Amino acid sequence: MTPITTYTTSEAAAQATQWRRMMSAGAAEVTPATIRQWASRGHLDPCGLDDHGRPLYALADLARAEKATRARALRLVGIGTP
Repeated sequence: MTPITTYTTSEAAAQATQWRRMMSAGAAEVTPATIRQWASRGHLDPCGLDDHGRPLYALADLARAEKATRARALRLVGIGTP
């Protein structure tokens, strides 16, 4: 069984930013605050905690949360259909 790669909030934000920038020609950014908002709104559940008690997120869960929020985020930066 392959181990699950997990990301801290900052690492998750960087990963989601890479995905968003591919979709938005570099215009969209996901911040650590955005990751925390996704978690607080129920779009993203932590899969564990790091050594300091901070949440860790699985790549697949992060991808689902990014996809679920992408259309709105791209509209907010002026990309996509109104």
